[in-house]
Amino acid sequence: MIAPDRPRRSALFLPASNARAIARARTLPADIIILDLEDAVAPEAKEEARAGAIAAVREGGFGAREVAIRVNGLDTRWGAADLAAIATAPVDAVLVPKVSSAGDVARYDAALGAAQMQLWAMIETCGAIARLEAIAAMASSTRLSLWVMGTNDLAKEMRARLLPGRVPFLPLLSLAVCAARAHGLVILDGVCNEFRDSAAFTEEAGQGRLFGFDGKSLIHPDQIAPTNAVFSPGEEELRRARAIIDAFAQPENAGKGAIRVEGTMAELLHLEDARRLLAIAGRL
Repeated sequence: MIAPDRPRRSALFLPASNARAIARARTLPADIIILDLEDAVAPEAKEEARAGAIAAVREGGFGAREVAIRVNGLDTRWGAADLAAIATAPVDAVLVPKVSSAGDVARYDAALGAAQMQLWAMIETCGAIARLEAIAAMASSTRLSLWVMGTNDLAKEMRARLLPGRVPFLPLLSLAVCAARAHGLVILDGVCNEFRDSAAFTEEAGQGRLFGFDGKSLIHPDQIAPTNAVFSPGEEELRRARAIIDAFAQPENAGKGAIRVEGTMAELLHLEDARRLLAIAGRL
């Protein structure tokens, strides 16, 4: 079961074929490292990248970071071998691409057999957007625990333009967050292709937090610090959370579902969120 209070602010994609980048990742402040066997690796380098990823996770040294490996799809000539190799490796999660149905989740879950690891899924196809509820519901019967939005692939399939502001994608992002929350999934925003313009990147990260994402997937180490800052609880948020917890703890508020805190209404759902924020802050 995925820990609800574990920080998952920043998830850095790295080509599993780049040993130097993987070595550096052990020192970076990202919450999640994703070793990529799919988009970031050329066909002729797939098998070497797989061996490199397995060797890296066996070597360890990633500290408190979660480590996932993104595999090639089961419909490719590498996918089955990727899953078979990773199923015996000490990795936190397998990230699978281009999931478009509940059946896809079931296939990947079955392919992992008795492996003790999480199943994460990329939401990056029009088919997935049309079936968000059914895919999310698989969390109750499989090891599915986290979604990563794949906005680049989604833009390609939609024939939409992925520009600052992401206007064509705003309703889709909201729907994905709602479906994930309905079934207890962690959900990460898609990558931002702009890593040289820090202001543009920070604005998009802030948009992701506004939408309710738990964190953001990244393509460059320079994106880690601003992402962690955006998705970390601020001092005012933490102060408000403590005030809500303290107010509900007062004897006169015992058993109440809604109370007044600092002039505004707070309900039990706000108490739950306050506890979650403080738990996350305690682990940062």
